Amino acid sequence: MGNRTSLTEFLLLGIPQTQGLENVTFVFFLAFYLLTLMGNLLILLAVLASSTLHTPMYFFLGNLSVFDIFFPSVSSPKMMLSLTGGSRTISYRGCASQIFFYHFLGCTECFLYTAMAYDRFAAICHPLRYTVIMSHRVCSVMMLGTWLGSCLHACVLTCLVFKLPYCGPNEVDNFFCDIPVVLPLACADTSQAQTVSFVNVGVVALVCFLLVLASYTRIVISVLKISSPEGRRRAFSTCSAHLTSILLFYGPVVLVYLRPASSPWLDSAVPVLNNIVTPSLNPLIYSLRNKDVKLALRKALSQVLCLVKMAT
Repeated sequence: MGNRTSLTEFLLLGIPQTQGLENVTFVFFLAFYLLTLMGNLLILLAVLASSTLHTPMYFFLGNLSVFDIFFPSVSSPKMMLSLTGGSRTISYRGCASQIFFYHFLGCTECFLYTAMAYDRFAAICHPLRYTVIMSHRVCSVMMLGTWLGSCLHACVLTCLVFKLPYCGPNEVDNFFCDIPVVLPLACADTSQAQTVSFVNVGVVALVCFLLVLASYTRIVISVLKISSPEGRRRAFSTCSAHLTSILLFYGPVVLVYLRPASSPWLDSAVPVLNNIVTPSLNPLIYSLRNKDVKLALRKALSQVLCLVKMAT
C-alpha cells in the first residue's frame, strides 16, 4: 500500500457552506458533545448504581450509552479543534482509523438496537419464559457477537477503501473521513469498492431492520390481544423509546449509504445529525417517559451529592 500511495495526510474541509460561521458551529458542536457525554454518563451511572435496573433491558441500555459516548468522539474533537484555528489535516492512518471506528461503533449500535428489539419481543410475547430466554449468559453472548461482528464489518470496509492508491488530491469534503467522501479521492477505479461497500452496509442495515420489524410485528399482535386498555398502553410505552431511537438511527443511514447518487450537502448535513444530535437525544428519549430510570437517576445523583458534601 505504501508504494502505491503518495499521500501522507488528508485535509478535512469541514461542513460545506459554513465559512464565516466557525464560532457558531463550534458552540453547536461543543454544546451537543457535552450534552451527549453528560446525558449518557448519567444513564450509565443510573444503570450501574440501581439494583432495580440490573435487567437485560437496562443492560443493553447501558451498553447503548457507552457507544453513544464513543461514537461522536470519533469525529467531534477533531472538528472542534479545527474550528478553533487548529490544523485541518489528518494523517493517512488517522483517516483510516476514523473510518474503522465510525463503522465499528455504528454497526455495533445497529446490532444493539436489534438485540433490544428481541429483548422487548421476549418480554411482551413470552413473559413467563423471559428470564430463561434473556439469561445473563444469553445477553453476554449477544453482546460479544455484536462486538466481533462489528469489528469484522469495519475491517472489511476499511481494508476495501485503503487498499486503493491515493496520490492526490487530498481534500475530504466533510468534517471527518468516511467512505462516500474518501473513495472519490482514490486514483484508481472505485466502482468495485463502491459496490461492495454499498452492499456490505446495505445488507447489515437491512437484515437488522427486518429483524426489528419482525420483532415488533409479533409485539403488536400480542399487545392487541391484551383485553385491558391500561395493559396495552403500558406494553406500548415500554417500546416507544426504542422505536424513536431506531427511527433516528436508520434515517441517516438510509440517506447517506443506501442511495445511488451522492449529494455533498447530504453527505455532510446528515452525519452531523447522526454523529452529534442523535447520541445526545437518546438519554432524553429513554429517561423522560421511564419512571424506573428517572427514579434511579434521582437516587444516583443524591448519592453523588452526598459524597461531594462528605468530601468537602
